[in-house]
Amino acid sequence: MDAAYRGDDEQMRLWNGPAGRAWLGTQDLIEQMFKPFEEMLVEAVVSRSGVHVLDVGCGVGGTTRAVARRLPRNGSCTGVDISEPMIAAARAAAGSEGVPARFICANAETYAFQHDSFDTIISRFGVMFFENPVRAFSNLRHAVKDEAELRFVAWREPAENPFMTTAERAAAPLLPNLPARRPGAPGQFAFADRHRINAILQESGWAEIDIRPIDVACTLPEKELVRYLSQLGPVGLILQETDSAIRDQVIKTVRAAFSPFVHGPEVRFTAACWMVSARSPSAAGAAEETMRG
Repeated sequence: MDAAYRGDDEQMRLWNGPAGRAWLGTQDLIEQMFKPFEEMLVEAVVSRSGVHVLDVGCGVGGTTRAVARRLPRNGSCTGVDISEPMIAAARAAAGSEGVPARFICANAETYAFQHDSFDTIISRFGVMFFENPVRAFSNLRHAVKDEAELRFVAWREPAENPFMTTAERAAAPLLPNLPARRPGAPGQFAFADRHRINAILQESGWAEIDIRPIDVACTLPEKELVRYLSQLGPVGLILQETDSAIRDQVIKTVRAAFSPFVHGPEVRFTAACWMVSARSPSAAGAAEETMRG
């Protein structure tokens, strides 16, 4: 674990504790739900030759391994995440599959990456959890070569993602200690505001910033819906510490609220997200921009 981490860091506590356990317990569902995003990122990367890729917030490494499987021999893919149990699972999966992916358990916001190590950075819902996003993206920019590409997916507004907020809305009357989401705070919707994303990337030195809305159809089996809603998100975290009677009542109530998304044996929803890309400026270009300024 990155020694620069503070012992009271909330994200470290969550992802090495209850959130990490929940993710590991549902990783098969998550990989299935978010497969379309994985495919988008993989195709964007493998169209280039000889790339050295960094996957930020890689979790259990599904996207990292998917990229590594498609790269030529002169390419490489490294995943980084703060969660020790998820990185352990990622390494185990890569080993059992014989995939040449490398994994680092560290805080990408402060980790001392070797300078000029990568020419591509990707992330599938992994960059919204930084305590200081400008510092994080500045650190990542120093890890890449000139003209390196940054490409990540982040969620848009909660109101545009009713599937992702259904559990909280339905469970709120039964769980008075359910924490309210704070706009801009580290978490799922931290990058909902495209203007904030643009300002963060500009301040951290990235150029050619492009932020585009994408609406992606996602699915999961209906038979797995209860496992999904009872383990993931703010409701899932609270249910880990809730007595069985209240837990059963919450699950019944929340499951009913998901009915509009159920179509026979399948749950369907649209993920409203941003596809963000940017480029690390060349040293010459950065110097010219400074002179103009």
